[in-house]
Amino acid sequence: MGRNILVVEDDEVIQQVLEWRLNTLGYTVCAKAATAEDAITCAREKKPDVVLMDINLKGHTDGIEAAAAIKKMFRIPVVFLTASSKEEDLERAKMIRPDGFIVKPFNDTDIRVALKLALPYSGQEPPH
Repeated sequence: MGRNILVVEDDEVIQQVLEWRLNTLGYTVCAKAATAEDAITCAREKKPDVVLMDINLKGHTDGIEAAAAIKKMFRIPVVFLTASSKEEDLERAKMIRPDGFIVKPFNDTDIRVALKLALPYSGQEPPH
């Protein structure tokens, strides 16, 4: 069985592509969220092994604030997934010490490497 991933992305098409790619790489998407608030709730309820977090989300709270809360409350690794290259976003993201960073557009290798580095070794890594 693969490791459980929470995907936080407000674009439904990108959510579906990510789920397919993660499944192909041997991971399981345990939940998907489109807002920061839903991400925190899903992290609490599903206890994923890692969170793939888009920085720019719809709603009042962005992915950086959600990631900070998830890391602080649940100690779950967070890998940012973003198309944003705004310096202020990168600086804010850096402040919470993310466990990885994937820039859109991404490929399977980008995802595989970021998750392998973010996940603590448990002997249950996917075989890729």
